[in-house]
Amino acid sequence: MTDSTARARAMRLYDRTAARASAAVLAAYSTSFGLGTHLLGARARRDIEAVYALVRIADEVVDTYRGDDAGDLLDELEAQTARALVTGYSTNVVVHAFARTARRTGIGHAELDPFFASMRADLTVRVHDARSYEEYVHGSAEVVGLMCLAVFLNADRRPGDPVRRPDADLADGARALGAAFQKINFLRDLGADSGELGRTYFPGVDAAMLDQDQLDVILTEISRDVERARASLPGLPRRARYAVAATLGLYDELLDRLVATPPAELVARRVRLSAPVKLGVVARAVVGQSREGAR
Repeated sequence: MTDSTARARAMRLYDRTAARASAAVLAAYSTSFGLGTHLLGARARRDIEAVYALVRIADEVVDTYRGDDAGDLLDELEAQTARALVTGYSTNVVVHAFARTARRTGIGHAELDPFFASMRADLTVRVHDARSYEEYVHGSAEVVGLMCLAVFLNADRRPGDPVRRPDADLADGARALGAAFQKINFLRDLGADSGELGRTYFPGVDAAMLDQDQLDVILTEISRDVERARASLPGLPRRARYAVAATLGLYDELLDRLVATPPAELVARRVRLSAPVKLGVVARAVVGQSREGAR
């Protein structure tokens, strides 16, 4: 065996190890998101796992660790990611897996810079106004939707082929999808964000004083995001369409439960879906997409 062959084999092992690390992060932190990924092909699933893992690790720095050096750790993670985008390699296995995905699918600083800016805002901004809320949702969620879209469009891209870019409608749907997921989670975490983290994301809303009129405005905003996301489904590749439809179904179910939950109760407990409910929602979404495809 030549040195170059041995090195190539060792690099493939490192790549696989990094991919498994990202898969473990997703499996540990999100059953809902994870269910949708099982409807993807193997390559797309690994790429989505890589995107999720990087986003999750950054979020853990600002939401769970929250140490005095959290800003430094976030800066370091951003710097590692930027270097890996250039070199294709990182000693951080989550960053390594993400960089391999990003370099193949066209994800770059247009998505990463606003993402890290929003993560950094969690360390300093406690109460958002309309402008900072819009910027935060864009960086923390809409660009993640665009990263996932880049994965879907380039899952079967071969080396040397040009990166596939979305049209305006697909990009708008991806941004709306990310925004809807984020805002639903804002509502689900309203009590914890306010009580434990001291954060208020929705402008003009005090969690302790949330009333039905304020809640209805937020729910209407989320419903519009969901409909924009759903409108873009037909433009997605087939397996991505199934996965996104399943995930949308889960968040539709959560949205229905949020609508039925009084404001005071919403602040007191996190709205959740049981495992059997999740499986049923995913199954119905798959059947629905199959029927759509048969028409």
